[in-house]
Order: sequence, then C-alpha cells, then structure tokens
Amino acid sequence: MTAHSHAKPDLTKNQGLVFGALTGAEGPLTAYAILDLLRDDGFRAPLQVYRALDKLVEIGLVHRLESLNAFVACSHPVDCGEHKTAAFAICEDCGKVDEFAPDAALQSLQAWSRQEKFALAKTTIELRGTCANCTTS
Repeated sequence: MTAHSHAKPDLTKNQGLVFGALTGAEGPLTAYAILDLLRDDGFRAPLQVYRALDKLVEIGLVHRLESLNAFVACSHPVDCGEHKTAAFAICEDCGKVDEFAPDAALQSLQAWSRQEKFALAKTTIELRGTCANCTTS
C-alpha cells in the first residue's frame, strides 16, 4: 500500500519518522518492526513508536490492522479522518493490503446501528483471503 503525497499536519520528529517508515514499506509493519527500522534514528523503546502511532492513527494518517496487530499508512489521508470506517483487503499469501471504501457495507451497518439504537463510533472491516495476483500465480 502506498500513501499519496498529501499535505500532512505538523508532525513531531518521531511521528514523521514513523509515518515515513510506513509510507516506504511494502506492506503492514508491526510496532517492533518500525522500532527496528528506526534504531539508527534514535528510537530505543517501543513506547516511542506507540506514542507516534497513536497520534498518527488519531489524525487519520495511519490505520491499525487489528487482525495483524500491524499498521499501514492511509491510502487517502486527506479525507480519511472524516470517515469512521476503514476497510482493508489483506492477502494471506503475499501480504498486500488494499484500502477501500465499503459504502454498501457501511450503509447496512449504519441501518443496523440505528435499528438497535447502538451508538456506532468506529468500524474497521478486514477481509482476509488471496489477491488476484496470487490467485493467478
């Protein structure tokens, strides 16, 4: 997954380094993989990475993939913070992650939430399977 080059808010040095590591990555990264990548930049403790990741997730530049316990840069960070839903297709063979807009699924979930009087705050949809490239290989 690659992030488009959009204007990003003012980031601290650590946030910028973590965001750079994720945008340059071929796939999702765990916090410990990010720590390993950034040791030469002065990162010594997982807490440094987690603090940066928490802020990047909060402002919508990064998403946490719950099923992988890993992080990816948002593929459309300009308006992602406005959405309360993120959806990802994760290939179990090659590790490729595609972010997409699940409009029909979101409408169904919102309708259910209204019917059940459930105050929906955030939705993350993760599809696990095999991408087209791996299926045809």
